[in-house]
Amino acid sequence: MDTKSQIATSLLEIEAVKLSPDKPFTWASGWNSPIYCDNRKTLSFPEVRKQIYKSFAKIIGELYPNADIIAGVATGAIAHGVLAAEEMGKPFIYVRSAAKDHGLTNQIEGYYKPGDKVVVVEDLVSTGGSSLKAVDALRQAGCRVLGMVAIFTYGFPEAASRFEAAGCRLDTLSDYNALIEVAVERGYVSSDELETLKEWRNSPDTWRK
Repeated sequence: MDTKSQIATSLLEIEAVKLSPDKPFTWASGWNSPIYCDNRKTLSFPEVRKQIYKSFAKIIGELYPNADIIAGVATGAIAHGVLAAEEMGKPFIYVRSAAKDHGLTNQIEGYYKPGDKVVVVEDLVSTGGSSLKAVDALRQAGCRVLGMVAIFTYGFPEAASRFEAAGCRLDTLSDYNALIEVAVERGYVSSDELETLKEWRNSPDTWRK
């Protein structure tokens, strides 16, 4: 299997991704969804955890050999980013969703300086909004963001448009299409459930409203 299929298989096996077409989940955005992805669960499984950080290190090394710093998006990608940075022998920083309202009022934690070349690590990309806030914070701090890598993306067109508009390349270890292909091959979903998943993917914001 290729990397996307391997990662998708791991996510399904440890139930970091759950598929429930008959009993949909409700996301924080209010969307109804037959799929839920919780990549924090991967940290509890050493072999999967290693698979992810080594895959991150490989893709970052190939795409961005001149990166100075690895940055994780708080909170879900902090651990994954630290592990990838350790594997590569790179410094690590992390980006909060907003600046603290006390102490040093930092939004970016760790040592960096203007002009540093940064690769951002994210655990999950849905619409891309929160992920790109981290990119914007780093750019405002004077860092040069080379790109973002993430464990998983749903592949929504909205996210693709946002990343293109922001001038930020996104690469992921796995994605929705690879996940569904593996789920079908391994019997995680039936043919009827597959149709439901396709319907949702075509119109996630209005599905079962």
